[in-house]
Amino acid sequence: MLDCVANLLQEMVGPAVLVRAAHMELAEPLIPEGVEACVEAGATELVVFPYMLSPGKHSTRDIPRIVAEATRGHPELRVRVTPAFGVHAKLAEVIAERAGVEVTSGVAECSRCWNPDGSIGACGDACCARAAAATAAERSAARA
Repeated sequence: MLDCVANLLQEMVGPAVLVRAAHMELAEPLIPEGVEACVEAGATELVVFPYMLSPGKHSTRDIPRIVAEATRGHPELRVRVTPAFGVHAKLAEVIAERAGVEVTSGVAECSRCWNPDGSIGACGDACCARAAAATAAERSAARA
């Protein structure tokens, strides 16, 4: 399935962006092989997206560690590991669609914290409310 998602994403982003799938374990290619394939194809920047719904040990520790080890021999390569999917309005839309339920109101992506007790950051690294607060703070600091 991961190869199918990679092919779909490649079609969506076009030929200027190189999209490759790699696995942490249990299937090939593994992350180090994926890194090498990207470098051999001419990549100068590597954005690694852990294809996982929620942040956990694999997406927050294991994958970043494996990527760091695999890219150690490529100091010229800019590398970033993104958070897992986390809470995202587009995922909620997909859930509603699959359930056959109509979405009756649009929601701004990070209009508020969606945790029942309002605890910003409860979603882990993928907390959109925390990201929105950090962006707002950066904008405020830039104006000062």
